[in-house]
Amino acid sequence: MSKQKRTAALATAAALAGSAVLMAAPAARAAVVDVNYACKTPIGDKSAVSPIDIKGVRSGAGYKITMSWQKGVSSSPVELGKGAMNPSATIRLGGAESGTLNVTGPANQQAVPANTPIRISDLTGTYTPRKTGKVTFTAGVLTIKALGTTTTCTPSNSPGPSLTLDVTAAGGSGGTGGTPGGGSAPGAELPQTGPEDSAIALGTLGGTVLLAGAAGALWLTRRHRTAQR
Repeated sequence: MSKQKRTAALATAAALAGSAVLMAAPAARAAVVDVNYACKTPIGDKSAVSPIDIKGVRSGAGYKITMSWQKGVSSSPVELGKGAMNPSATIRLGGAESGTLNVTGPANQQAVPANTPIRISDLTGTYTPRKTGKVTFTAGVLTIKALGTTTTCTPSNSPGPSLTLDVTAAGGSGGTGGTPGGGSAPGAELPQTGPEDSAIALGTLGGTVLLAGAAGALWLTRRHRTAQR
């Protein structure tokens, strides 16, 4: 292989290496997961399946977590007037974390007809990392309070996580930051990793690899020209 071709090959390899680093940038992973809820209601046991979507958006030292139901669950034998039904739920944390995150939302904005699947509004909560690593978010228990009664719906099909985040504990990599759903310790540094931050960091690394490859190609080209003189 000639020196010119070897130089071109090295430059191409450096460019591909930079692209590979960029493609390897970690990101939040989300999936809509079907959850089979077994509900204990005032009028007996009921069940319903709803796809669950959980999203996380950086907010200060933590993340705003939003849990969404794509189908209604349970029902009421009587009409529920506007504002009569109040939902809340838990999200199970896994991976680097353990425990649960509480999420809440507004009461029903419209009346719910009798014997109609109850649509749950989006529920939100704040998650502050206590540990560094990959944290999973999985649908937990749904609680519906209406007309002085309480309905509890528990996942019965061991659903998988709806969201996975790469997080950094507030103030460092230890486990002494905030608590799930709570604030971080005073003076703690904001988490510096996440989908966007990691992509930027790895993008910078990829650019460095690319520049190093280009510099090597330039040096080889100049050496070749010097040898020819």
